[in-house]
Amino acid sequence: MTEPTATDTTEAPERGFQPPEALQPVLTGLRERFEDAIKEISGHRGEVVVELERDRLVEVCTWLRDDPVTSFRLLASITGIDYLNYDDRPERLCADYNLYSFDHNMRIRLKVRVTVEDPRIPSVTGVWPGANFPEREAYDFFGIRFEGHPNLVRIHMPEDWKGYPQRKDYPLGGVDVEYIGAHVPPPDTRRYKGGWTST
Repeated sequence: MTEPTATDTTEAPERGFQPPEALQPVLTGLRERFEDAIKEISGHRGEVVVELERDRLVEVCTWLRDDPVTSFRLLASITGIDYLNYDDRPERLCADYNLYSFDHNMRIRLKVRVTVEDPRIPSVTGVWPGANFPEREAYDFFGIRFEGHPNLVRIHMPEDWKGYPQRKDYPLGGVDVEYIGAHVPPPDTRRYKGGWTST
């Protein structure tokens, strides 16, 4: 038995992962058309995750939406992730796309990882207009900049907020809560009574 090569990693043999039979035509089509765009294919318990090069994201998403074999017309969610201290890769920020095909009743996830120094990812609002608010949320909380987004501004935090509060190195300091004139202390200094937070 030979050791897996770099080209074998798209099938993730070192993890013993076997994609569901229903997704095999999708993965075959991805490999045939976008082999150079795929960084890794992995998964767990039937869920398939395809990590892509960011420059090919929109092209791959368009094919996944339009091809009859795939028909992933629903972008169910976009989630930001911070992999700080998870692995030693410099691309610690991640946008995670959850797609669903009504025609074939199947799901697939896409991932694009970027560095803190260069957190740019192409916007997929031209593929799925519903990506508008989820991309704004990932920008607001993680600082991922979606290039080509029609209005990339904060959606939850105030416009003048400094930093990105869901990054793992964001300080867990206290917050002034103006609407009740109170102050929420840092988590490690709070007192807990009956499962509720009290100051």
